[in-house]
Amino acid sequence: MDPNRLRSIALVAELPDDDLRRLAVFAVEDSVGEGATLVREGDFSTELIGIEEGSADVVRDGEVIASLGQGDVFGEMGLLEKERRSATVVATSPMRIVKLSRWDLRRMPKETVERLRSVVAERRARDAERADPR
Repeated sequence: MDPNRLRSIALVAELPDDDLRRLAVFAVEDSVGEGATLVREGDFSTELIGIEEGSADVVRDGEVIASLGQGDVFGEMGLLEKERRSATVVATSPMRIVKLSRWDLRRMPKETVERLRSVVAERRARDAERADPR
């Protein structure tokens, strides 16, 4: 995969070029149709998914809690922290996605994985601040 295409995915867009090249070696592109379930709430998280094109809804306990689109990523927290999926994600249009598996992360240099963890931690902190802006 062309590392420059990964720049369209917010989670990894700011990583150094060397890290993007490492990620690109392992990244797998896929296409899914509208209505496809990409991940299920409660399942083990074995991959993170970035959206190149298309849209999806995030559903928790049967209720849509968010909508995702181009550049968004999901599954990274569960993958890096070895947690179960906190929601189901369903395609609301045809999609082109990029996936990285837990196995792929294990084969990457530790520095790259640690930078990715750092970006995820910053994102998690921003999300928590938005949810409770006291």
